[in-house]
Amino acid sequence: MYQCWGHMPHQLKQTIFLHPSLPAMSDPITLNVGGKLYTTSLATLTSFPDSMLGAMFSGKMPTKRDSQGNCFIDRDGKVFRYILNFLRTSHLDLPEDFQEMGLLRREADFYQVQPLIEALQEKEVELSKAEKNAMLNITLNQRVQTVHFTVREAPQIYSLSSSSMEVFNANIFSTSCLFLKLLGSKLFYCSNGNLSSITSHLQDPNHLTLDWVANVEGLPEEEYTKQNLKRLWVVPANKQINSFQVFVEEVLKIALSDGFCIDSSHPHAVDFMNNKIIRLIRYR
Repeated sequence: MYQCWGHMPHQLKQTIFLHPSLPAMSDPITLNVGGKLYTTSLATLTSFPDSMLGAMFSGKMPTKRDSQGNCFIDRDGKVFRYILNFLRTSHLDLPEDFQEMGLLRREADFYQVQPLIEALQEKEVELSKAEKNAMLNITLNQRVQTVHFTVREAPQIYSLSSSSMEVFNANIFSTSCLFLKLLGSKLFYCSNGNLSSITSHLQDPNHLTLDWVANVEGLPEEEYTKQNLKRLWVVPANKQINSFQVFVEEVLKIALSDGFCIDSSHPHAVDFMNNKIIRLIRYR
């Protein structure tokens, strides 16, 4: 057998190497999944024989290899770690702030690991229940500062001008990650003439900080870009938010439509009326 091995076709070598009855089941094997390398064993990869991985690594399906000879799978490499850990332990272990459930579900569907698909379905039901009860806390700050800019009065004639500018800050915390995503689909920054979703400014899945300015009288449009001054818009109403009153009204509309209500016990009525602190709760 060993004398003939060097003369065997490469495809036959690969099929024999991957056959589950061989002792090589316990040997390490390196996978290249979308550019990320993972080392495991054939026993792990074939732990669910009815899955696509089980078929691939038992010789029932052809496998591709990269330039280093590693088995190559053209799928997302980042989330494969969770699939591989499930193959090892039969338990779904995800970090608390995991934000790629949809991607992981699609990958599990591709690999056809049925117990993993069922575990993900149970996890999504669990997360849905946890999202039902939620708290939303918004702290608002406002200040006035002077902005200096140049105004073109005629060709090659410029004058220096200044104006007062209202600057707004909102710190938003919610135990519901889904609500912050909903908020991000409604509120947009206007910068450099383009609208961009505020979701790109999430500090973490539960915390969002917004900074924006109101329209400045006499300030040329190009100065907003030059001085990195962002304005805030709400869609689909296409309304610019030039005051905290408008901001609070629009956020309340979004929150109330998502089942939140005002927490009458907190904050102090004076703070709420002055638009300094807003706290809402949701019970379902």
